Amino acid sequence: MEQKEFNPLLLDNQLCFALYVCSKEIIKKYTPILTPLGLTYTSYITLLSLWEKDNVSVKELGNKIYLDSGTLTPLLKKMEAQELLQRKRSSVDERTVYITLTQKGRDMKEKCKGIPNQLLCQNFVDLETAPMLLQNLHAIMHKISSIDCC
Repeated sequence: MEQKEFNPLLLDNQLCFALYVCSKEIIKKYTPILTPLGLTYTSYITLLSLWEKDNVSVKELGNKIYLDSGTLTPLLKKMEAQELLQRKRSSVDERTVYITLTQKGRDMKEKCKGIPNQLLCQNFVDLETAPMLLQNLHAIMHKISSIDCC
């Protein structure tokens, strides 16, 4: 049997495209679960981060969830309007804004506890291979984020 030569310009041979589609489709699976809670995927990951560590600067939060301030600031304003968090300027350096969960934001954690299991029940990832897949994706994330340019 003749083996085909690898063509790096085929769309199906693009790692970035495969990751993009997977990400987009997984986020689409979150939408019907998060919408009744008044959350988007980005507000959900923001809450996940703040539940791990509250009272962080916008910069620290952005670094943790890989969002720049241009994307994060409108999101945080919306979440503040929903009374999930508060933004407060530092008294030491007013350029620094700290994000703190409100009681409503802390209470949202209980409402979100079942979300990971709801997604796992959709069976788009094999539970036996999921830990290795997650480990590989984290390795790619860390490697890509540490590279300055090509």
